Amino acid sequence: MFKDKVAAAYQQIQDSICEGLEIADGKSKFEEELWEREGGGGGRTRVIQHGAVIEKGGVNFSAVFGKLPESVKKAFKVENDEFFATGVSIVIHPENPFVPIVHMNIRYFEMDEQTRWFGGGIDLTPHYVIPTDARFFHHRLKQACDKFSPNFYHKFKTQADNYFFIKHRNETRGVGGIFYDRLRPDNTGLDFDQILDFSIEVGNSFLPIYTELIDRNRDKEYTAHHKEWQYLRRSRYAEFNLVYDSGTKFGLETNGRIESILMSLPPTAKWNYNPKVLEGSEEEATLNLLKKDINWV
Repeated sequence: MFKDKVAAAYQQIQDSICEGLEIADGKSKFEEELWEREGGGGGRTRVIQHGAVIEKGGVNFSAVFGKLPESVKKAFKVENDEFFATGVSIVIHPENPFVPIVHMNIRYFEMDEQTRWFGGGIDLTPHYVIPTDARFFHHRLKQACDKFSPNFYHKFKTQADNYFFIKHRNETRGVGGIFYDRLRPDNTGLDFDQILDFSIEVGNSFLPIYTELIDRNRDKEYTAHHKEWQYLRRSRYAEFNLVYDSGTKFGLETNGRIESILMSLPPTAKWNYNPKVLEGSEEEATLNLLKKDINWV
């Protein structure tokens, strides 16, 4: 069945990313917890902590099925309640403030032959925005998108800018990336196998992109001041995930596994009262780049 093909591909992506991140970190290993969902399905939660590079990270796979809650049925505007969903979700919180936070999600949702789609994306959240890193990141994502459609990158980049936006702060979560949802043949010009190939391409692009960013920044010296700024930026990340993130909401509303859903939260964050940045500082430069519609390529 097609959904089994998707789930198998996603499991393979989880395996290769975990192996590569362990090599890149050089110290810690992933711990795996297998879990079952009450109502149907389960997954593999893999967490790495206290590494040489990664302070906390998770690479999760899930394949769940069952009945949709009424609230989700209304949100999806569907009548059926039987669903299947599978995906890989990644969040990495690094130790060094100059190594960026990264998030990736690739997913497939199915109710029947007529109601099914792919979603996902990758976005980068630097504590300090380094323009050369942001340009590299977006260039590599554009390469992945261009293999399937000349329209994908611009469209999905715009959607990422709009989605990863902290409205109550009037700032983007980071430098964006790509974000897409409900990809189907009728809105892509691709058949489902080709959309799966695109989803796999996005998944396979994660490791070479992020390990390059790790290698560029892992040995940079930092101070206690840099760490305090990192904790502040992590608090913004947590605010977005708890207030706006649709994956978090879906997981909570479908009786998902709490530890896996909240794996995205940083190990340490701070909410200092009314923090200020100095004029001309690295911190001010970063805030000035947390805006929509910056053309990084």
